Amino acid sequence: MSSSSAAVRELQRELETKANDLSKIQKDISKNHQVRKKYTIQLGENELVLKELDLLNEDANVYKLIGPVLVKQDLAEAKANVHKRIDYISAELKRMDAALQDLEAKQNSKKDVILKLQQKIQSLQAGKAKA
Repeated sequence: MSSSSAAVRELQRELETKANDLSKIQKDISKNHQVRKKYTIQLGENELVLKELDLLNEDANVYKLIGPVLVKQDLAEAKANVHKRIDYISAELKRMDAALQDLEAKQNSKKDVILKLQQKIQSLQAGKAKA
């Protein structure tokens, strides 16, 4: 009888550990979504800037805000910088998508382990109740 209770206690400790692990994964997923949202907004803004730059004539004056100062910039250089930023943000979004898939797989795996542990505990407790 006592070995059964010890087994239940051990399983409950393991269950608590796995639940904490799951909670950490879920926080990471939430953080990923927040950062991804920020990058998605930045991507949209940069694509809009690029469209605006494409409307300009080659001899148009373009200025870049650096701190509190507007600095004159070459149109081709401005376009190149925006393209680089779009490439960087797109690469970050792809990386975050891959990380998110990995986290979701880990989350599903932890949920399965937790469910099995809960079932083991219930069956042990049910067996103890019958005894």
